[in-house]
Amino acid sequence: MLVTADEITDPQNLGARCFLNGEVMQDGNTSDMIFPIARLIHLLSQDTTLLQGTVILTGTPSGVGFVRDPQVYLSDNDRVRIEIEHIGTLENSVSSAD
Repeated sequence: MLVTADEITDPQNLGARCFLNGEVMQDGNTSDMIFPIARLIHLLSQDTTLLQGTVILTGTPSGVGFVRDPQVYLSDNDRVRIEIEHIGTLENSVSSAD
């Protein structure tokens, strides 16, 4: 799915969630980011040509597995789903690299 800029009124206010095997592990909002999205694009585009479809990886909301009690790590056959409000969903399965 493709989302155009006119479909997102405020990129600095989008819900972002991560699920592990259907359980919510992280639940945040782009408003919590250290650097606003526009600033990230501005900084990156000074030294890099950002082509259509470029993905910018920015970090993660609180709730990462190694700081949980008990700790949570990915295992074979786990399903990880990421949802960003108004943008869409990305889902992948986990397998070990043998």
